[in-house]
Amino acid sequence: MEFKKVLVPVVGTEADEEAMRLACRLAKKDKGKIWSVFVVAIKRALPLDAEIESEIKKAEEILDRVESIATEEDYETETDILQAREVGPAIVDEAVERGVDLILMGIAYKQRFGQFSLGNVVPYVLKNSPCPVILYQQ
Repeated sequence: MEFKKVLVPVVGTEADEEAMRLACRLAKKDKGKIWSVFVVAIKRALPLDAEIESEIKKAEEILDRVESIATEEDYETETDILQAREVGPAIVDEAVERGVDLILMGIAYKQRFGQFSLGNVVPYVLKNSPCPVILYQQ
């Protein structure tokens, strides 16, 4: 498979860093393009274009970090902060809009009620993605 366009959604875990390294290696082979996005979830009580300064600052720091990892891997990535009500649909919409060949997500090991849990974003993306999805578990 060729991965000319790769989308790497990030949330600020160590798994994001490894996912970005992997994305660089996969895209480099085909001289592909990588987009890294952070989705700020906006509560229903607020307007969708509300600027939540603390969230945007956090998003910028996280995106700067993955951008520096791409630079270490001798690769360039475009970064973007998205605002949406729900994170999963925002990631899928971004993948459709950009026509990506792969979504590569880093996931941290989480437990809920004593069971391994993927949360609700990852299952949504897996179910609705227009392209292959690779999960990188830390």
